[in-house]
Amino acid sequence: MSELEKSSPLFTQITEIVTQARRKAYQNSNAILLQMYWQIGHLIVEDEQEGKAKATYGKAALKNLAQHLTLEFGKGFDESNLRNIRQFYLAFPIRDALRHELS
Repeated sequence: MSELEKSSPLFTQITEIVTQARRKAYQNSNAILLQMYWQIGHLIVEDEQEGKAKATYGKAALKNLAQHLTLEFGKGFDESNLRNIRQFYLAFPIRDALRHELS
C-alpha cells in the first residue's frame, strides 16, 4: 500500500474503529478477569474462615487447590497466585468499592 493510500480518509477511519474496538475489548477482558479474581478470592477466604471472623492457618488447602486448578486450567493458578488473589479480595471485600477504586 502506498503512502497516499495509507493517509486516505477511509484507511484513517477504519484504523480508528479497529483501535477503539481493541481498546474496549482489552478493558472488558480486564474487567472480567478482575471479577473472576474477586470471586475466587471470596471463595478462598470463605472456605478458610469457615464462617469465623479469622482464618485458621496451617491447612494445606491452598496448596492442594493450586495443584488441582493447575491440572485443570494450566499455569496461572499456582499457590503464590492464589495467595495474591486472596489478598486482592481482602483489599477489596466490597465488590462495588472495587469498581470505584479501579475506574
